[in-house]
Amino acid sequence: MNASNFAGFKRIADADWFHHLALGLIIVNAVLIGVETSQTVMENWGGGLKWVNLAFQVIFVTEILIRILAYGPRFHLFFKDGWNVFDFVIVAASLLPAAGPLATVARIARVLRVLRVVTAYPELKLIVNTMLKSIPSMGHVILLVALLMYVYGIIGFYKFGKIDPENWGTLGRSLLSLFQVLTLEGWPDMQARLIVEQPWAWVFFSSFVVIAVFVVINLFIAVVTNNLQQAKLEGDHTHEQADRELLSAVRELRERLDRYEKSR
Repeated sequence: MNASNFAGFKRIADADWFHHLALGLIIVNAVLIGVETSQTVMENWGGGLKWVNLAFQVIFVTEILIRILAYGPRFHLFFKDGWNVFDFVIVAASLLPAAGPLATVARIARVLRVLRVVTAYPELKLIVNTMLKSIPSMGHVILLVALLMYVYGIIGFYKFGKIDPENWGTLGRSLLSLFQVLTLEGWPDMQARLIVEQPWAWVFFSSFVVIAVFVVINLFIAVVTNNLQQAKLEGDHTHEQADRELLSAVRELRERLDRYEKSR
């Protein structure tokens, strides 16, 4: 079988109405999953909702099959896209029986179908790709935060441990208190308990807030922004490459037509 046998599936998969319909069904399915958390609704409409859920499963399986067949006869190309694999795994997992040892997995898979909204919006996919690309770079920022917390934790243990043992009595409690300071919640109360006996305690808290919170958060933002720009550039490069491949295919087709007409 050649690509012409699957041209109809490709036209459907590439059509705007197909994408819009899939997105609409994903959103409706997400709302349905939320409605099913209501005990009153399930008591009154539980039987009907189960049939509606079954209909959604059939529709989503059909959608995935159409998208796979659109790559025919080279079906393996469908699985080269990570987002396609994500969709396929979620839909496949949602087919697990909702009873027995795999019931929990089936329910979780149904909930994860909501995440398919991400695959339907290019902007959301760009954000997720940016987050994934930022993880390696954020490792160095996290290491910097860990070092700062370790140093400040030891200082807090030695200087404040006897005054406020509940928050600074051990290194573990000191680190937990510093993590709370990172959230900018509750640290004025900690400082107020210490500043009576340690007037310079404000220097400890102020310096940690400035260094660990403002500087580090700005580093996180810088990393994400940089990776967002790189993801956009890569996306533009991918589109340009696809356009070049399409133009090359058109030129090759024209050359074949010219050779065919000359040979007649």
